[in-house]
Amino acid sequence: MSESPKSHSPLDVEKYPVAPSALQLEQVHIYVRHGERTPVGVRLAGPPANLPEHWMMCKTARRFQASVYVPGIVGVMDEFQQSRKVVERADGTHYEGQCLLGELTDLGRKSTYSFGTSLRELYVEKLGFLPDSLQNAGEVYFRTTNVPRTTESLQQIVHGLYPSSKCDPEVIPSIFVRNGRDENLFGNAGSCKRLEILLVGFAQAAASAYNHTLEPLDKKISKYIDGRPVRIDGIPRASGILDTIRAATAHNVKVPPEFEEKAVMDVIEKAVVAEWFAGNPFNKTEEVRRLGMGRLLDDLSTKIQHKIIHGDKDPLRILVHSTHDTALAGLASSLDVFDDKWPQFTSSITFELFKSTPAGNGSSFLQTLMSPFRVNAGPEHYIRMRYQNKNMVLPMCADEGKHLPGSPEFCTLTAFRERVKELTPLDFVSECAPAGRNST
Repeated sequence: MSESPKSHSPLDVEKYPVAPSALQLEQVHIYVRHGERTPVGVRLAGPPANLPEHWMMCKTARRFQASVYVPGIVGVMDEFQQSRKVVERADGTHYEGQCLLGELTDLGRKSTYSFGTSLRELYVEKLGFLPDSLQNAGEVYFRTTNVPRTTESLQQIVHGLYPSSKCDPEVIPSIFVRNGRDENLFGNAGSCKRLEILLVGFAQAAASAYNHTLEPLDKKISKYIDGRPVRIDGIPRASGILDTIRAATAHNVKVPPEFEEKAVMDVIEKAVVAEWFAGNPFNKTEEVRRLGMGRLLDDLSTKIQHKIIHGDKDPLRILVHSTHDTALAGLASSLDVFDDKWPQFTSSITFELFKSTPAGNGSSFLQTLMSPFRVNAGPEHYIRMRYQNKNMVLPMCADEGKHLPGSPEFCTLTAFRERVKELTPLDFVSECAPAGRNST
């Protein structure tokens, strides 16, 4: 089963643009969407669409080792109990290889493992930034949302980056997970009532604004959804239709010919992206940016600053976060570089921290012009953001003096942190009250 170029975004190592020699890579922060999965709901099943109700694409990784308690024996470590996971249907039947709804498939495991091997190829083999074998667990940081598909994706990525043969026997990489109320790897409306209220309102506004753009599709698509109209707030929702079609095409499942028409899918995608990301929620409302992505950007900024202050005493070099499409679109939208396309499976956003080397820092006349009042100036630091294998030129760094001269994709850390500070809630709890910042 081959990957579909329409739904999968591998990391392109060959075309990775190496930074100018005057810059030295210091730290890498990666946010990657999980791999290919099944749809999160049953849609378009049965005639005439005939898409699967049951997805038989999860034959690997069905065996587990669970640590179990051994009572009454002092000094004996927990034993490991072997087990298998089997999906049972409502009628009590079960079949080998059936996936749960929204589950990472065999293809998703393959693509996330490949993402990990690509990270290794880039940062270990090509750049020499990471060591060949992991001797110090403090050099890496792995974190996932508490969702099976992101956790399993991260496990595959870690295995690709540092397989067991490349880890010291005493080094076991940790995979960090936060409680739901503390999660910030996506816009966490569950822990922020104000964000929930805003997003519901924006979804309603998007339906009013974009439903008419979907009306011309009714004569083509309604027959596949029991004669109902195609709408943002329809049954199924337009986002659900897009989700199912994207999952199907990713796994080479044949879809009705209308869903293979670019004009049809472009209209659906545009409406759904407007509902979720590109309309009012992130591009128009600073409050939603703050409540949705502000804490995550603040985490990023804080860890970067820690690295700069402590230098080699902070060994952390690469941070990999396994998350969702909403996180990538939210980050890109909040920083004004979203392409208005639904993020593909295994697509990623990378923030790379660079510092100017002594030679580059001392010999650059332009650097001196940029900082005429710096006394005993240390190295300059820059952030480069990459999304979908492309360098992002951040609007907040466009002005002269806010980026590396001649290279606008290298944002000065000062300019980057200034914008992040504006996006960071001062008091997340109070700002999340239903009425917002002015409610207390």
